[in-house]
Amino acid sequence: VNLLTAHPRGGCAVHARVPAGPNAPRGDPRNHVAIVRPAGMGTLYERFIKLKAQLEREGLFNPDAKKELPYFIHTIGIVTSPQAAALRDVAHTLARRAPHIELQLYPTLVQGELAAGQIAQAIVKANENKELDALLIIRGGGSLEDLWAFNEPEVAHAIFKSRLQPSAASATR
Repeated sequence: VNLLTAHPRGGCAVHARVPAGPNAPRGDPRNHVAIVRPAGMGTLYERFIKLKAQLEREGLFNPDAKKELPYFIHTIGIVTSPQAAALRDVAHTLARRAPHIELQLYPTLVQGELAAGQIAQAIVKANENKELDALLIIRGGGSLEDLWAFNEPEVAHAIFKSRLQPSAASATR
């Protein structure tokens, strides 16, 4: 079973964890690597920097393209997992601070291989609802790997094309 999270090539700098101690049957030293990860910036961070540069070239971060939030908000669409603790936090806070605002959930996966496509589709579907005044895209805490779906180009493009003012919210762990 290959448990490596990184597949280094010759000349790459890596951090490796090698358990110390003898091999049980013969008492020889162990010579297997338990964990390998890239040294330095890290693969996902490098990918993020490249993606950000690409989206900048495409104009997705142009300040002139930003939309203003409506002065009065009556209905907010929420794109997240129905099981997300962050959803409960947002719903509780809005019920306490702005009980007049209606919330409409657009359920999606928030992690895993299928999540980016589902998040993008949920944003598109929310934009079809003319009653929505704003859109929250909510995720909770987690590792960079778990939440990578929010960094995929299809999600960024769906947000950019949104008629609604999206607001990415991140709940604390």
